[in-house]
Amino acid sequence: MTVKNHVDSLSNSDMTEVQGGVRDATVRNDAETAHPNLPDLETAVDTPLVVDLDGTLLRSDLLVETAFRRLGRAPGSIFGMMGALNAGRASLKHFLCAGADCAPETLPYDKTILSMIRLAQLAGRKVYLASGSHEDLVKAVADHLGIFTGYFATTSAVNLSGRAKADLLVKEFGSKGFDYVGNAAADLPVWEQARQPIAIRTPANVSARLRKMAPHAQFIEHSGATLRDWARQFRVHQYAKNALIFVPMIAAHALSFQNLFVSIVAALAFCMAASACYILNDLVDLQEDRAHRTKRNRPLARGDIPLIQAMLAVPILLILATVLALSLSTNFTVVLLLYFAMTTAYSFYLKKILLVDVLTLAGLYTMRLLGGAVAIGVTLSSWLLVFALSIFVSLALMKRFVELTACADADRASPDNRDYENVDLSMIAALSAAAGFNAVTVLALYVSGHTVTQLYSRPEILLLVCPIMTYWIGRALILAQRRQMQDDPVVFAIKDPMSRISGLAMLAVFVLAI
Repeated sequence: MTVKNHVDSLSNSDMTEVQGGVRDATVRNDAETAHPNLPDLETAVDTPLVVDLDGTLLRSDLLVETAFRRLGRAPGSIFGMMGALNAGRASLKHFLCAGADCAPETLPYDKTILSMIRLAQLAGRKVYLASGSHEDLVKAVADHLGIFTGYFATTSAVNLSGRAKADLLVKEFGSKGFDYVGNAAADLPVWEQARQPIAIRTPANVSARLRKMAPHAQFIEHSGATLRDWARQFRVHQYAKNALIFVPMIAAHALSFQNLFVSIVAALAFCMAASACYILNDLVDLQEDRAHRTKRNRPLARGDIPLIQAMLAVPILLILATVLALSLSTNFTVVLLLYFAMTTAYSFYLKKILLVDVLTLAGLYTMRLLGGAVAIGVTLSSWLLVFALSIFVSLALMKRFVELTACADADRASPDNRDYENVDLSMIAALSAAAGFNAVTVLALYVSGHTVTQLYSRPEILLLVCPIMTYWIGRALILAQRRQMQDDPVVFAIKDPMSRISGLAMLAVFVLAI
């Protein structure tokens, strides 16, 4: 554990405006207006204010973030983590966090706690940061904010959490010689020694124990995760992709109430499995998402959903998805589990391999088609498989193009969690166009063959789909080139009026051809 004193120069962050020009009543009024329920910080000004980091000053947990980031870069590091944990939590934190870059400028700081620190400093109080996180990460945060008199942190030898933190603070300031802001059960021994215990984001059982131990404890109001936050985290808007599960039923002309019901259950199972995968992917990519122009607004990146709750949601969603899958058939369950396994491999490894990532994404789309076919017991046409792979590769490459343009336009370096460079933009666009127009060629060859007459009475009408699809692919690529496509191409297609019209036109052609 360490305590360091430092009064550094100001960061450029908006949240570090405490020293220098922020010393008058304007800041006090602004903070009190924005957060009227803050504790009284103008009495006992000789008492230092000690603030916890993870879950308190940060709406996140640096240890969890660093663990998932390490696993995302090197899945085999799980064995190193287990070995380090055997030597104690301090050893684990040192293994994961020593020398790690937590990108403090992007972290989700709690504005209420920052306002509290502002008011405490204006009242003349000393403010310290005390955290169970590793000293390298705590130092990075403290240096970035530049608002703390000093900091205390975990070292390779001592895990500064719980009783160890309480003992150190008592040694430094004396029992009842400091006010402490925390959030978790590990903070109970510290609150017991604090003059004024202050809590934020405490679980109900911890709040009850704190009230019993210290009736004078103060609780800061905070907003928890809402249903809208969870809906965004589950990527409910991405569930539209699971409409592919209904394609085999429609393509085989096997529409019936029974098959429709089975397909709906299959789609629900894929929705839950996909949400579990989205959460896992976001846990791995937290730091990269915070640096992205749109992904930084995702609930986990913003700290709107606690990381522990997100981690617990993954197995719950998978269990529900598996129960639904088993209610249909063992074969469908195998397909669903293969989908999850492929998605997990993508999140932890495959997405970092040039072009393998887009082939994997195309494969995941195709797995939905396979799941729909297996669920109702029909055989996927080889024509449909080749067509699907071609169009999905095109969409995956288009997605990479949009991501790279965001980096290039912001004058940022190429993303280090992808094996693409900004100079690859023109080639990626060319490959996307080639794959998309190859799908059009496959469709034209299918319509010109003999097998199509078994399903359609007027198959020649299907040729009208080719120009419509050519129009949509070309237009999507041009809009992406103009930077008018900000989202995943599938999400773009759902939101874009002309894309919806094109989709309805193609559907009408298929109906007329029957």
